[in-house]
Amino acid sequence: MVPVCGGAARLLRMVGAGWRPLLLSVTRGYSCRAGGSPASRGRALAVKKRGYDITRNPHLNKGMAFTLEERLQLGIHGLLPPCFLSQDVQVLRVMKNYENKSSDLDKYIVLMTLQDRNEKLFYRVLTSDIERFMPIVYTPTVGLACQQYGLAFRRPRGLFITIHDKGHIATMLNSWPEEDIKAIVVTDGERILGLGDLGSYGMGIPVGKLALYTACGGVHPQHCLPVLLDVGTDNEALLSDPLYIGLKHKRVRGKQYDELIDEFMQAVTNKYGMNCLIQFEDFANANAFRLLNKYRDRYCTFNDDIQGTASVAVAGIFAALKITKNKLSDHKFVFQGAGEAAMGIAHLILMAMEKEGISREDAIKKIWMVDSKGLIVKGRGIFASGSPFSKVTLPNGQTFFPGQGNNAYVFPGVALGVIACGVRHISDDIFLITAESIAAEVTEQNLAEGRLYPPLDSIREVSLKIAVKIVDWAYKNGLASWYPEPADKEAFVKQLVYSPDYDSFVTDDYRWPPAAMQTQDV
Repeated sequence: MVPVCGGAARLLRMVGAGWRPLLLSVTRGYSCRAGGSPASRGRALAVKKRGYDITRNPHLNKGMAFTLEERLQLGIHGLLPPCFLSQDVQVLRVMKNYENKSSDLDKYIVLMTLQDRNEKLFYRVLTSDIERFMPIVYTPTVGLACQQYGLAFRRPRGLFITIHDKGHIATMLNSWPEEDIKAIVVTDGERILGLGDLGSYGMGIPVGKLALYTACGGVHPQHCLPVLLDVGTDNEALLSDPLYIGLKHKRVRGKQYDELIDEFMQAVTNKYGMNCLIQFEDFANANAFRLLNKYRDRYCTFNDDIQGTASVAVAGIFAALKITKNKLSDHKFVFQGAGEAAMGIAHLILMAMEKEGISREDAIKKIWMVDSKGLIVKGRGIFASGSPFSKVTLPNGQTFFPGQGNNAYVFPGVALGVIACGVRHISDDIFLITAESIAAEVTEQNLAEGRLYPPLDSIREVSLKIAVKIVDWAYKNGLASWYPEPADKEAFVKQLVYSPDYDSFVTDDYRWPPAAMQTQDV
């Protein structure tokens, strides 16, 4: 039985259906969407926040989903309206507000504000319809949000490190409130999506990527840290804008830049360990390749623009081979340009063809870096895009769903797998395994609908399977750090996955035998 106040009941019909430590009982396996008390008590968790601070902490705040018992025990009774809502009703309230917004940027702000207020509810909303919300929290809307980042800035989310902080990055990492960081997404803002140099406004990218780490892969948000390295900007419009919130000088390059990156990498691993995953994002071409080659064998790192894009592109090609009914090495591949994405894809295609059994020299002959209008197979175009497109219905009534070759199919599952088994160096084998895993999830029905990728509503399941494959590969090749090796690797990964269900906050209340509790008196 779910207690719902009168207003919530009307909403359901409308929509359609001085601190001291406090021991809290958190029932991890229990879904507390209803806001009621769990049937059994879980382990006790020491929480150092109480009262007003609870309602201002997005990791702990449940809003009106706190039960009366929880409100009394946490010292927050009276700080919330006298109404008790289930998480499902809260989702409906968010959606009503969301749908009242006319622009995608306003919808983005609604969701980011929710993330700052109630993290569990934010991820409940995202995972309720990932295909609907991913274009808002990430491409394409995140590009607009980055351009307007100074005006849309509400609350710090991530760590801003500048060139002037060189020599003190270790101290700056101590400013971040979470200690157990397992994944970092870092950018210097020089090549944000297709928008170019956005300087400190590029922070929207690490924030968006890490939101998908959790929504699509199940990585715990408290284990994630977005970082912006501000070395200046060459964007004249930003330099002349009095409202720009970053460093107002030209980009620092050369030795000083390299020393900043070196110090950052060392400071991160000193504080969080060699297993901390560091994802490079939206660095300019010259730095992207150079830094990847410099650090890939020294740290747990990868570049999503190079390796993530390669993996999702090759996954689409693997899926297309189910249509052509032949091998990868039977085809020639023509690339328009030779940037980060193209070079990464070409390299992974070479690895895949070598895996089929042909020599590297013969494989290289099948790849051309020139202009092209696309790949045609028997007169039919094979199409996928990075951003979403609406379905297309032909005059004969046949409907096709354009495949979205988005890196979100790759990096959440890779991150989950790498974190799960403690891989210290991320080789390109991991991205080939990922491509094969994604393609394996594409059904004949998906192909008949024109899809080269699994439907986005299955992305959490796809990410889990990628993670399990990576964990299995890492243990087989002696590259995992955590032992003993789990016998059931799927179960091992599943128990690490973050749940947006609310925790139950009730004190661990029990009694001793009466005789043992008897008060001594004179």
